[in-house]
Amino acid sequence: MLSYALFEGRPITTAGQWINPFVFGLLWLQRHVAAPRKVRRPIFIIGTGRSGTTILGVVMSMHKDAAFLNEPKAVWHSAFGSEDLIGSYGKGRANYCLSEADASPAVIKAMNRIYGWYLTATLSRRVVDKYPELVFRVPFVRRIFPDAKFLFLVRNGWDTCHSIQHWSERLGVNEGQERHDWWGVNNRKWALLIDQVASKDPDFAPHLDELRNLQKHTDMAAVEWILTMREGLRLQALLPDAIQTVKYEHLVADPRLVLRQICDFCGLEEDPTFYGYAEKVLRPAKPVAPFELHPLIEAPFHQTMQALGYEQVEQ
Repeated sequence: MLSYALFEGRPITTAGQWINPFVFGLLWLQRHVAAPRKVRRPIFIIGTGRSGTTILGVVMSMHKDAAFLNEPKAVWHSAFGSEDLIGSYGKGRANYCLSEADASPAVIKAMNRIYGWYLTATLSRRVVDKYPELVFRVPFVRRIFPDAKFLFLVRNGWDTCHSIQHWSERLGVNEGQERHDWWGVNNRKWALLIDQVASKDPDFAPHLDELRNLQKHTDMAAVEWILTMREGLRLQALLPDAIQTVKYEHLVADPRLVLRQICDFCGLEEDPTFYGYAEKVLRPAKPVAPFELHPLIEAPFHQTMQALGYEQVEQ
């Protein structure tokens, strides 16, 4: 309840926008007052949305030392104003990718103070922050929190893309002249993804105009999934001591084993209650059958599936 009411804010795709001025007022105070608790080894859950990041965060929140923030975009926007990809809090420029240079001393101080206050309010030792898009901002986050640990959650691409389609069709709404769905306000997030991320990918860079005109949610989701998985795999190879890849399918098949590996990686103590809760709530999901993809996306999609071990490489 502390997380929901005092820190996370309400994105534009959900109800309860009235609480945001109150949340941002509190965040302003927190940024300007030193917190009693220091932030040490925060844990970030990154990857593609709808791949199990939320349930992993909820499970992590049951650990006796952890306090969970579910996509605290209000916190990040409070400290760095041009990070809002979907347009929840601002319609100006937004940066999909952030580097070390973007983490100014003011941003570093603000984030450490806000998360310090969160630890103080929850009487916890470790922050668990689930914000999937931070996969494109790992250098930025590591500049703020040099001892951070990242859990890169991966899931079968067919299942992830189908879930994104279902979410956007079920929860997307029209507000006046604006469409609010998975892709932000009037496809804001999609445009930023193409302009700032796909434009640097060798498979997609020559075809940006075609990508901008995609209409099917599954095609758009596949592009996001490919780009996200490629970035996560690149970072995991580059920073093995900071980033651990976690397969959703392994997590739900054997929660105790995978969570023990996560605890070892993150430096969390054994917690029987934590393991027991995970075994009660985590269940394998029924896999989704493959569906048709745009020809431009098909080859990169299967290549990424193979890189993650979901498909065998053809001989």
